[in-house]
Amino acid sequence: MTVQTAGSPQALTFDWKPQPLAERLVHDVVDEVLARIPPAADFSGRLDAEAGVRFADLVDTIHLPPEDARLSALHDAGWEPLTEGGKEFHNPLGLFPRVSVRAETGVCVDLKVESVVDFLGAHAVDTVVIGPPGAAYRAARVFAVDGVSVAIVERHGWRGRSDMAPVRGLRVLAETSEALRLRRRQFESEEVAFEHLENAIDRARGAVGRDGACDLFFAAEREYWQRRNRAARVQKARQDRLGIGWANHDHHTYRSSRRHFARLCGLWERLGFVIRERFYAGAEAGWGAQVMEHPVTGVVTFNDVDLSPDELMTDFAHDPLPPRDRLGTVGLWCALHGESLLEAGMHHLECTFDFDSVKRQLESEAGVKTMKPFTDFPHLRQAFTEGERWPVRKERVDRLLRDGLITATQAETFLRDGAIGSHLENLERNQGFKGFNQKGVSEIITATDPRKQTR
Repeated sequence: MTVQTAGSPQALTFDWKPQPLAERLVHDVVDEVLARIPPAADFSGRLDAEAGVRFADLVDTIHLPPEDARLSALHDAGWEPLTEGGKEFHNPLGLFPRVSVRAETGVCVDLKVESVVDFLGAHAVDTVVIGPPGAAYRAARVFAVDGVSVAIVERHGWRGRSDMAPVRGLRVLAETSEALRLRRRQFESEEVAFEHLENAIDRARGAVGRDGACDLFFAAEREYWQRRNRAARVQKARQDRLGIGWANHDHHTYRSSRRHFARLCGLWERLGFVIRERFYAGAEAGWGAQVMEHPVTGVVTFNDVDLSPDELMTDFAHDPLPPRDRLGTVGLWCALHGESLLEAGMHHLECTFDFDSVKRQLESEAGVKTMKPFTDFPHLRQAFTEGERWPVRKERVDRLLRDGLITATQAETFLRDGAIGSHLENLERNQGFKGFNQKGVSEIITATDPRKQTR
């Protein structure tokens, strides 16, 4: 599927395709490591059995010695050197780990975790932690045998050389994190709320740098969303028992009114995000989205907004959208719950899983059911957990009824039963596929329209 970024006809296109050659190379290394290190294989088994997470989805970097024959296949599989003549490679064709050539490590796989200390504590591993507290990069080797090893790494807005990672003061980190976690989300107007948030982002950037601020901001966002979603709390506890946290997050989905959409995208750019593909679900659905990605932290946002056909070729991520006299699925959600970036919080977090395992485990262990999959391809599978129903404030319902945007029956239902607010999304990506299923996303957007939710 080819989808264009917003902007001029010369805008970049993103034609994401499955990459079987690249996946084969990654799995060849992972399979070797797991075959040669029994404790790593045991951990891989626990990841799937206890959390529905796949070992390969957590791989951050693969380190190979210069004589490794697999290096000759890098180019054909899509990896490119990060610098001229460099020894570190990235694959821009899909979601794949970096590959590093290092003579001193043998074959080594680095796994992403949110906190090295949490992982070591969860597994009672006695090892040396590389990088002091407050460092933007920390690591520890946890499994090793005969020139093959597994390390864990945590990154906080840093993709450069590990030995050059900045060390931020613990007090500054704590104060910045606290300010973002406790930020006020309700004001006398949404304009004032956005101004307050923009100022908070600027203070965070000044304290810990743009990329560090992005890392802390989304940690706070996940925490706020998690408090409002039982499926998230259940799954996070399962992943915390294994010490990985939300290291498997794929993208964060925000819903916005048309009035504030350009400001939402502008705030992401303030944090360093760049525009990726955009979506349009069609005239009947009346919905569109702008995907944005942070090149350093890897955080992806999927930003939903009511949209009409004539607006598809405009730069709707930057140009203000005019008001309309009707609300689509996204607009009504915001009118009932508030802006995702403010009072409501994220609509959902999508994480990479073993699709069948996590679905089965959540239902059998906690009674968390999963909706019908809206994507079921060999390279991409997606499904929401059943929605978390939130109460709706009376003044919001009264305003919608007064403006003729909902019926009296709908108003009564929202006041009595509330409305669906958030989900956890179960995602399985194969062959490094980095894109989305536009038709499937459109169908689930329509299916989750608050007007269709009844008990």
